Amino acid sequence: MSSAAVVPPADPAPLRRALLVWGIGLAVYLLAIFHRTSLAVAGLEATDRFGITASQLATFTMLQLLVYAGMQVPVGLLVDRFGPRAVMLTGVVVLSAAQVGFALAESYGVALVARTFVGMGDAMTWICLLRLVNRWFGPRRVPVATQLSGVIGQLGAIAAAAPMTWALGTVGWTTAYLVTASLGLLVGLGVLLGVRDSPAARTVRGDALSLGRVRSLLASAWSHPGTRLGFWSHFVTQFSATTMALLWGYPFFVQGEHRTPAQANLLLTLIVVAFMYSGPVLGRLVARHPWHRSSMVLVIVSAIVTVWTAVLLWPGDAPLWLLVLLTQVVGVGGPASLIGFDLARTSNPGERQGSASGLVNQGGFVASLVLVAAIGLILDWRTPAGSTDYDASAFRWAMSFQYVLWGLGLTQVYRLRQRTRRYLTDLALRGGVEGNAVPGAQERAQDRG
Repeated sequence: MSSAAVVPPADPAPLRRALLVWGIGLAVYLLAIFHRTSLAVAGLEATDRFGITASQLATFTMLQLLVYAGMQVPVGLLVDRFGPRAVMLTGVVVLSAAQVGFALAESYGVALVARTFVGMGDAMTWICLLRLVNRWFGPRRVPVATQLSGVIGQLGAIAAAAPMTWALGTVGWTTAYLVTASLGLLVGLGVLLGVRDSPAARTVRGDALSLGRVRSLLASAWSHPGTRLGFWSHFVTQFSATTMALLWGYPFFVQGEHRTPAQANLLLTLIVVAFMYSGPVLGRLVARHPWHRSSMVLVIVSAIVTVWTAVLLWPGDAPLWLLVLLTQVVGVGGPASLIGFDLARTSNPGERQGSASGLVNQGGFVASLVLVAAIGLILDWRTPAGSTDYDASAFRWAMSFQYVLWGLGLTQVYRLRQRTRRYLTDLALRGGVEGNAVPGAQERAQDRG
């Protein structure tokens, strides 16, 4: 059988049935985001419960990101082998059990182990949801459904804020986390009863994962310039928003820009708002103009760089309107990172979609890990020993490290987009199709011919 995949029909399944499967998958992803971000409002309780310092508390976030990023390729391979339904169900079980462990933990070491498994369970959700979207929706709906998945998933972060704050203050640590862990029973039952790997079969299995098979899948996926373009697109768009939202945004606004805690919280919320309204817009643009996906990445990142430059060069504290503008362009970077998955989708046949998505998903999280660590190191370098009172100058130095990552990412995106376009056009000239063909490739090939 040829490695080229047949372009899927416009409607591979009845829309109502596809929406049901997608809705259940979304519920799993929402739960994963909820668990991922639930610690953000429990920082003070965690320091009291485990007797830890602020740097030890930050280790929870670093560890979770590291595990999540490290699991992407293994999870992608597992999805290719066992199908999204089985892997997603496993993720729900791991995630829920880990939250039970976190609820009952009374020592820092046990809590770290529990959060490690939270990261593992979390890592098993997004790639599975992408595979379900790719199999249940027609190619014109996939970009929009992908963006909506990311947007709706952010509701999990919002849902984790007020309810968890109330629960921690009312029923206490153990009960609050046990109750949220129990939600896994409901969504797990939904996956078990309502999700099918494809419209044609409840379970779809790939070839056995021998060492040779693993090497072949990863090598084939990475060798395609479209997969590498997806990786670097994800890399260069996501890290600024992720770093701000998960760790350094609040300190930057309060200590670096001398905003009140209320203003800092509002600015962080506006990042999520930008993510939510820009996602559907980008999804429609990607569906209508697939040949210009990398152009969208370049324009969005250029806007992020421009506004960050204005903030960092502003004499004194940046005005509030400029910080609001910063949250909006940074927030758009979240949905822009999902363009990387669409590039992987149209560059790879079905049997290696999971592997390609896993490779792409590493990009932004690797960049975020590097930036989170670099900001901490630079702040310590520019601040007197033992002090956590970081000033505006220290933050300007630290946030300027983003230019290193932007420079690397933009160079790679520009280089690989030229290579990918040549590859797809040459393939179309030869009459071949790889992955889910990019609309416009045949026309461009005919123009060249």
